[in-house]
Amino acid sequence: MGQLRRFAVPTAEVLLKRKGGKVVTIEKDASVLQAAEKMNEKRIGALIVVSGEQAVGIFTERDILTRVIAAQRSVAETTVAQVMTSPMACCTRTTRVAECKAVMTEKRIRHLPVVEQGKLYGMISSGDVLANQVANQEDTIHYLSEYLYGRT
Repeated sequence: MGQLRRFAVPTAEVLLKRKGGKVVTIEKDASVLQAAEKMNEKRIGALIVVSGEQAVGIFTERDILTRVIAAQRSVAETTVAQVMTSPMACCTRTTRVAECKAVMTEKRIRHLPVVEQGKLYGMISSGDVLANQVANQEDTIHYLSEYLYGRT
């Protein structure tokens, strides 16, 4: 029968290669309204907040709801820096996907920036983690089917 295949342990870098490392950012002094407009335009749920080249936090849909709308703050007058999440949970390119998933579950977050030595390499989402899990399961099913039935 077939040989036993070893599956590589997926890392954040694997997810970034699949989806790309482009991250949408916003300056910390931008208004919440500008951030919401950018998120709507790009159809995304989170922005990395920057001060120049340095990532200083993350701003999400949840931040808008809990720290702006529910607090009855003005979206035009409130800056992103006033309501962003900082410090933000991060991972590195070599962090295993299982660890990323555990952090996201524990902290109840859907976005995890990939940062090393202050440099932002990308951001993975819970959707990226789920897509990776589905792809791994499909590979396993294919392999087992091939092993059991000799088909491809």
